[in-house]
Amino acid sequence: MSIVSDAKKATALLRKALTSRQAVQSVRRTLAARPKPERKHYRIGVYFADGAVNMYQMRQWYKPLQELSKTHPVIVLSRTATGARELIADDALPVAFVPTVKDLEMFVASQDLKIVLYVNQNTRNFQMFRYGRRWHVFINHGESDKMYMTTNQYKAYDYAFIAGQAARERLSRVLWNYDLDRQTREIGRPQADHYSGTLPYTPDTRKVVLYAPTWEGDRPAAHYGSVHSHGEKIVNALLATGQHRVIYRPHPRSGVVYAPYGEANKRIIAAIAAANAADPTAQHVYDNKPELGWQLAAADVAIVDISAMVYDRLAAGRPLFVTRPRDEKASIDESGYLSDCEWLTVDGAGDIVAEVDRVLNDPTSTARLGLWVKHYFGDTSPGSATAAFHSAIEELMQTWEACYEEHLRQAEEEESEDDPEAEDED
Repeated sequence: MSIVSDAKKATALLRKALTSRQAVQSVRRTLAARPKPERKHYRIGVYFADGAVNMYQMRQWYKPLQELSKTHPVIVLSRTATGARELIADDALPVAFVPTVKDLEMFVASQDLKIVLYVNQNTRNFQMFRYGRRWHVFINHGESDKMYMTTNQYKAYDYAFIAGQAARERLSRVLWNYDLDRQTREIGRPQADHYSGTLPYTPDTRKVVLYAPTWEGDRPAAHYGSVHSHGEKIVNALLATGQHRVIYRPHPRSGVVYAPYGEANKRIIAAIAAANAADPTAQHVYDNKPELGWQLAAADVAIVDISAMVYDRLAAGRPLFVTRPRDEKASIDESGYLSDCEWLTVDGAGDIVAEVDRVLNDPTSTARLGLWVKHYFGDTSPGSATAAFHSAIEELMQTWEACYEEHLRQAEEEESEDDPEAEDED
């Protein structure tokens, strides 16, 4: 048995090495055909040490960073070949492939990076921290109440951009001797200013409901997925009314652990196809594309599981339900928004049509949602988060210039003191 297991591991390692080698060759070949980055051109770098599996952490920042690059040139410093290959294929931002410390050092020396942004807590971030005379800023890849949001690793950065008051309170409860006022800046959710895209349907009088469940999870504490428990009840009820349009966006890992979950997912997809065949004007959507934005903006109501989607939708400031996990062992932090959200239980899933009407027409529900939106993201009026993001960047740029001038002054004074010929001629 051990021999078989070792053989499988060896095969997996060999396959991984081959994939990495092919990716390296592809990336180097593509970048060699492009003009080299102009020296001293880039002022902001986005450090990304992950591979293709975590590209969602970068993709959600594309549009805000593209907007920022109109003022300050931005480039992504990619440390892995599979990540770099995805970044290059997306063609959203310039990419520097710096797999070794030597590559990284040479690139940093060739540019004028004043700010380095980080979207996650990869341990290889530490290799970039060695470079002083620039600000290292954690911008994260989402807002939530997960343990990840209060890691002591925040202290490793010069600054952290946080969403709002909820994040501030969360950090103050956990991090000791952390100067929140000096080291954090509230920027809301800049991604929400770019919740747009081409609609795959023609808007009409139908109420649009987004159902975006997560996968089933790999342990009881993470059993947040609702497809098998809630999903078919929700979708079938909405498909039957003739007055609703369903956007179904399941997690791509749906069914990888629990086969019945995957089967329920397939039945929902088939039900949507059948409903569209029966009534082409319904234009229900099975959404399996990587782009996320238009769904959050277009839906009148969203139904999501406990996941980052809760807060992505909350940033849009529009009605949402959070499915209550069927497994009582699922870990739920009810100290924040989940203490006061619109829960959708397994039993309540069958009444989803009435529940949708209720949250759309209940002023109490609307007012409560507004308070939580402000608590988590501050001002969510169009453009406000982008303005806050740019303002925070400009502040750090000005602080950098002030520090640079002060160090120049000190260096000149020290040089003057050390020069025996620099005496007062009077």
